[in-house]
Amino acid sequence: MVAGGSGWWRSPAFVVGCGCLIALITYGLRTSFGLFAAPIGEGRGWSPEVFALAIAIQNLVWGIGQPFAGAIADRFGSARVLAAGGVVYAAGVALMAVSPTPLAFNLTAGVLVGLGLSGASFTIVIAALGRLVPEDKSSQAMGLATAAGSLGQFVFAPLGQAFLADYGWQAALLLLAGSMVIVPALAVALKGGSRQQDTMEPPLAARDAVRQAFGHGSYLLLVAGFFVCGFHVAFITTHLPAHIAVTAGHSHGGMDTAGPAVAAWALAFIGLFNIVGSYGSGVLGARHSKRRLLAGIYLSRAVVIALFITLPPTPTVVLIFAAAMGVLWLSTVPLTSGLVAVMFGTRNLATLFGIVFLSHQVGAFLGVWLGGLAIEQTGSFMPVWLAGIALALVAAGLHWPIVERPAPSFAASAQTGS
Repeated sequence: MVAGGSGWWRSPAFVVGCGCLIALITYGLRTSFGLFAAPIGEGRGWSPEVFALAIAIQNLVWGIGQPFAGAIADRFGSARVLAAGGVVYAAGVALMAVSPTPLAFNLTAGVLVGLGLSGASFTIVIAALGRLVPEDKSSQAMGLATAAGSLGQFVFAPLGQAFLADYGWQAALLLLAGSMVIVPALAVALKGGSRQQDTMEPPLAARDAVRQAFGHGSYLLLVAGFFVCGFHVAFITTHLPAHIAVTAGHSHGGMDTAGPAVAAWALAFIGLFNIVGSYGSGVLGARHSKRRLLAGIYLSRAVVIALFITLPPTPTVVLIFAAAMGVLWLSTVPLTSGLVAVMFGTRNLATLFGIVFLSHQVGAFLGVWLGGLAIEQTGSFMPVWLAGIALALVAAGLHWPIVERPAPSFAASAQTGS
């Protein structure tokens, strides 16, 4: 049972369901932003680098805000943070539609949406479920929440494209912002204390938990490795439609006429197949070595990217790439958050995973910004694709030596506090 009450509205199934819906909306909406790069650039007369910089700022602000949002959630509860984040997120998306200058766009699409994401993202949902759901089901619950975000990508990518085609980019953004109104209501279900097992954990202040974490080598390796996940995910989400447009002229397989539709469906395919990857990694992570699974995911990403940039750019190749990357997309999240919980428990999970996620978002900032810089300077995304392959190999090596057991300082604190 979920701690803090009884009844169907406090049942694990209902709590997980509401958390999954929040992840679906907040993550799904964000993944549709890449579809707006060309329409906004053409509508405002801006270069591609303007949009890329705003989304890069968004990723960085999201990452910087995540540990603070996590600390507030650990102290005062996830429901309040998710509700406030949803409001700020909706305001940022709506104001993107009326931002007349690059500076204003950086403040709305970059700063406001980034702050909203730090409070309303699946990261806070995952930490809440880690506390509220029984321990033997927490890995699967984390996987479900991550998979729900992926389902959101499958829903919002074609929905965003349909809005763009029917109403134009400004009205499309306003309609998407309106989908956020349900988030504060759903967040109420995630109100409550931690599961009973957490009462055995030492009541560490957030700053003491952070100090312990930064003294643990395996946690630092996890932080470094998650940087690569952010680099891949943000670069592909933001720049895959533009990459398809650039390569369409060199294709003889129908890409020259079907490029925009293929791009939308590629993003949708990533989300659809990530449902399998995310939930599957949560299930596998409960039974097998999380560090080995993570190393395998990053090695597989290197292979998939290498094949994609080598094969001819046809719709079939793009969609197969999207499906393969989808399986590997956010399958890292339940495993990474699960390792943080193994090392340090769940009492400060939102804070400590928030720091790991900050590394992810620094990687995301660089992936988006370097992608925009590469296309501006060279007319090609190839340098960033090659960097993504190299980083995937590095990440696989970083995860292999991680030790999957409670950190010595945490174990000692638990014994003292028991």
